Amino acid sequence: MANSPWSHSRNSSISDDVDFEIKGQDLQFVEIELDPGESAVAEAGSMVWKDSSIDMTTVFGDGSADQGGGFMGKLLGAGKRLVTGESLFTTVFTHRGHGKARVSFAAPVPGAILPIKLDDVGGRLICQKDAFLCAARGVSIGIHFQQRIMTGLFGGEGFIMQNLEGDGWVFVQMGGTVIERELRPGEELHVDTGCVAAFQPSVEFDVVRAGSVKSMIFGGEGVFFARLRGPGKVWIQSLPFSRLAGRMLSAAGSRGGQNRGEGSILGSFGNLIDGD
Repeated sequence: MANSPWSHSRNSSISDDVDFEIKGQDLQFVEIELDPGESAVAEAGSMVWKDSSIDMTTVFGDGSADQGGGFMGKLLGAGKRLVTGESLFTTVFTHRGHGKARVSFAAPVPGAILPIKLDDVGGRLICQKDAFLCAARGVSIGIHFQQRIMTGLFGGEGFIMQNLEGDGWVFVQMGGTVIERELRPGEELHVDTGCVAAFQPSVEFDVVRAGSVKSMIFGGEGVFFARLRGPGKVWIQSLPFSRLAGRMLSAAGSRGGQNRGEGSILGSFGNLIDGD
């Protein structure tokens, strides 16, 4: 593949250590290159295109090898995905031919696709509920419960988040621009509750009051901030989809997004001319 800061060269000693490249700027997709027998697992409906030698199979749950337990094990795995708001099914793409073959997956919202090698972050990552896009076969997609009541109610992600485990590459989707911060032991970072995209399990996730009562009421930043305390890495997104959706609904108003004559001296009369 072409040189890219997101590209990766295959390590032949690790199974399903896929090659990939992230393409695009604001509306990204990831292109994964598979060797014969290798597989990628993705959210249903996220595929953009694939080579003909790649077979596509829909399975219950995340398709990981540790699901086990026959039908009941697969049903339990699918149930975990349903709890996090995802589909009961994922799709497994396996290269059945010779040489190299490629398949690509796109994020459904504007933002960034972040490639993370789970080995590099201790084998486990906690993400917002809809973060998972695709991964190398073997990555397990589970659930993480927020045990603090205040964090679950006001932390921006609810009581349930995604828990990604394994030793391979996983691709997570985040809104807007993404920054990575590594917190030292005891170091704290205050973040808008909707902007917490992912963090390592060693990071303590809590909520803290957003300043004085006046700031909480009139500051426009909500009542609480998310408080992340190190050690560990955190990933912050600049544009949560909930914020984007809220702005779109606000702009649409009660008229369902029709042209309301903004910027026109004709106002409603202009709408009549336009046929609105």
